[in-house]
Amino acid sequence: MENFVLASTRKVLAATVITASLTFGIAAPLLAQAHTVVHFSPGNDNSFMSSSITGNQYHDYILNARAGQTFGVSLITDGTAYFNILPPGGGPAIYNSSVSGNDGSVKLPRSGDYTIRVYLKGNAKDRNQTVPFQVSVAITP
Repeated sequence: MENFVLASTRKVLAATVITASLTFGIAAPLLAQAHTVVHFSPGNDNSFMSSSITGNQYHDYILNARAGQTFGVSLITDGTAYFNILPPGGGPAIYNSSVSGNDGSVKLPRSGDYTIRVYLKGNAKDRNQTVPFQVSVAITP
């Protein structure tokens, strides 16, 4: 009986270790995502940032803006990185650079925290390449 309990305990422990490994192996890429809150220097209406992303990673730039302002974004890259502008609270992108180009502007429909999400597509994403980029953000009244 004692051997049966010991064997059962080992099986449960092994299953727990495997489950934890799978869970953290899947969750790890989600934890690796980066975000930056964008602040403009006093008197400026624009900001410029540089970074890089690899494979499935993305980098979020979060910026608070008011309804009616125009949000301009320019992404400089080797052509394999793109960005979306996401509205406050989530939902579908209000701008998608993989469709509309890496220079775009949008009149903002409501006030809140907007997200510029820089990401990879295609071979760069699939091959887990690291791609440097620069993003310029401007807001006009």
